[in-house]
Amino acid sequence: MDEAELKARLNALTQEHRDLDAAIEALARSTTADMLQIARLKKRKLRLKDEIALIQDLLIPDIIA
Repeated sequence: MDEAELKARLNALTQEHRDLDAAIEALARSTTADMLQIARLKKRKLRLKDEIALIQDLLIPDIIA
């Protein structure tokens, strides 16, 4: 993947991460909160966070001082 594709993927993942955060919050506030669904969403959110970090590492080169 080139840099433009990585940035596009990073933006998409970041947006999905925000959307999941909002969905988790909405589910948690509901009176019939489905704890299994919330746990699944949180797990998905963590996987997204890991993938976001991986892409950020690819985009930002290591500089040895």
